[in-house]
Amino acid sequence: MSLEPPTYLSSLQNNIRARPIPWEGAVRAGNITEDQLKKIKAVDKVRKVQRRQTVEGDLKGYSTLIAGGPDGSGILETAYRRTDIIQYVLVLAADLINDVPSLAPILFAHSNPYKPFLPLLRHSANPEDPIPLLTSSFLTNLISTMLASSPTSSTREEEALPNLYSYLSSLTKNQDSGLQDIGVQGFSALLRTRRSREIFWNLRKETIDPLVDILRSAAGAKENSSAALAGTSSARNFEPSIAGGVGLQLLYHVLLVIWQLSFEGSLIGNDLESEHKIVDLYTLLLRLSPKEKTTRLLLATLQNLLSSNRTTLLPIAVFVRLPALLSNLASRHLTDPDLLEDLKSLSDTLDEYTKTQTTFDEYAAEVQSGYLRWSPPHRNPTFWRENARRILDEDRGALPKKLAEILSKDWDNDKQVLAIACNDVGSLVKQLPERRLELERLGVKSRVMELMADRDESVRWESLRAVGEWLRYTFES
Repeated sequence: MSLEPPTYLSSLQNNIRARPIPWEGAVRAGNITEDQLKKIKAVDKVRKVQRRQTVEGDLKGYSTLIAGGPDGSGILETAYRRTDIIQYVLVLAADLINDVPSLAPILFAHSNPYKPFLPLLRHSANPEDPIPLLTSSFLTNLISTMLASSPTSSTREEEALPNLYSYLSSLTKNQDSGLQDIGVQGFSALLRTRRSREIFWNLRKETIDPLVDILRSAAGAKENSSAALAGTSSARNFEPSIAGGVGLQLLYHVLLVIWQLSFEGSLIGNDLESEHKIVDLYTLLLRLSPKEKTTRLLLATLQNLLSSNRTTLLPIAVFVRLPALLSNLASRHLTDPDLLEDLKSLSDTLDEYTKTQTTFDEYAAEVQSGYLRWSPPHRNPTFWRENARRILDEDRGALPKKLAEILSKDWDNDKQVLAIACNDVGSLVKQLPERRLELERLGVKSRVMELMADRDESVRWESLRAVGEWLRYTFES
């Protein structure tokens, strides 16, 4: 999958290609050797056809020039004091990989072609320093080419990828949307194999979290996170912004990365939901999606995640009213065939699921989503009479444990959640007073009593009612 290179990166590379370098002086100073200069001049500022012929005539020599080896040191090692030469070589190395396909396999045969480059990712913490950026561009090109040619990564790639992912993630956390886009496109180029996606996922605090922050910002989410800074305009990015200051191009590229990752749906689905409420977030983004191409990626990702995590994620999809949204989408004049296929498949899956659901299933899905609203079951005495025991017993007490988890949070931006949780606890105690010790062991009683002093009136009222049920049955017993 090929993406247009980020404008800022292309401009930087063009400027470095055009800069004059006093090569003879570098030879006299011992920064490079005569042989290295000869090889550079043979491919510098020449047509691609000539460059290709030259390199193909000396593949081992150019492999040694770039990465070093038994036949001599690489130029990065000999010219380590000259930042202008290092920058030039990083650009040239990327050009040679792209222009001469036969060079990459020779580099792959090298014992460790990444060794001279990985330290340069840590050359500076300054985002304006071009050396780490150019290094990441070269390594991304080289590793993605290797991954495309062989589905099985070697130990070298498994050691190099975490370093490269870490650097690219620093770009995605930057306030500058142009740098963010460079990092995101780098991720996309590397997620070509199951193993590269697994490594990416294992580093998700670094890799996934900033991407979700960008998506939350695009959705206009309330959370006060680094997403609020996403998309800050700069000379690196001229694209008009959409919601949350996130450019459409950046949004598309982030969605593309999550879609690529979603092919490991059984690995990531449940954690994505528990850590980021991904189904709710994607449902919100679907409502706001400005283009068919973003809608296509949103639907395709949901299809991958829901189909591989049906038991856990389909109830949540119903709870956040995804079926109604899909029905609305189906009534629009959409033309993309892949989009329409995923829309139909997702709609059919959810329709089939909802036909078998009960009010209990809906309540359980709401609790498991980690977010409560005043849906009908909460105020329905009949629901609690018929389902209280099942709520406590189902799946070894998973629902009361989840209620305790919900209650343990502050919910400063949505106090209603705490009020509803207190209501539910009171209803359980009212229906099954003999089971209240189980709730006490989960810390629910002490938390509900603590909430009687909450600043929110509705939370105080519902917690008071719940404690009242506890006291009534305590005195009666």
